[in-house]
Amino acid sequence: MIYYHLQIILGSSSVARRKILSEMGYEFTKMTADIDEKSIRKETPEELVMALAEAKAEAILQKLPVDDYLKDAEPTLLITCDQVVVYDGVVREKPSSKEEAQQFLKDYSGGHAATVSSVLVTNLKTGFRKGEWDRVDLVDEGVTLNVAGGLLIEHPSILPFVREVVGTTDSVMGLPKAVTERLLKEAM
Repeated sequence: MIYYHLQIILGSSSVARRKILSEMGYEFTKMTADIDEKSIRKETPEELVMALAEAKAEAILQKLPVDDYLKDAEPTLLITCDQVVVYDGVVREKPSSKEEAQQFLKDYSGGHAATVSSVLVTNLKTGFRKGEWDRVDLVDEGVTLNVAGGLLIEHPSILPFVREVVGTTDSVMGLPKAVTERLLKEAM
């Protein structure tokens, strides 16, 4: 659903998030936050992904001419996100090596993991900001590099090993559509 003269900035380098937002019917520009994600730690995965989305929003806001957005007649909404995988109670982000990714794969075999994703929407005109997290439980899956927990569910070599997804695939891919749509409407 495309809103009237709505400008969106997706604060993410994720190909999957760009694809999902495009599938939702939105046109947008892309920016990256370039933050040190490992320096931000929280007690729970839900708190962590929300803190990371907030830090990404703040970093991107530092790069933008915010005064220009205040003057614009049409609102510009900034979407920032983050995601981690939780396995056996431990948060897993992007594997730091091929060996770590292989260890993740061995661990997941026959096991249970969950993705915890966050979406944060900031209205650059009004300053309104709201975010939510979404959790999806996965059973019997595999992994690849460059994604949270080394888990790329949509990969053709991984999908046959997924026995069950309790939640939505778009959330596993890093941008839950229903949450994003609701936050965009609220930010208007």
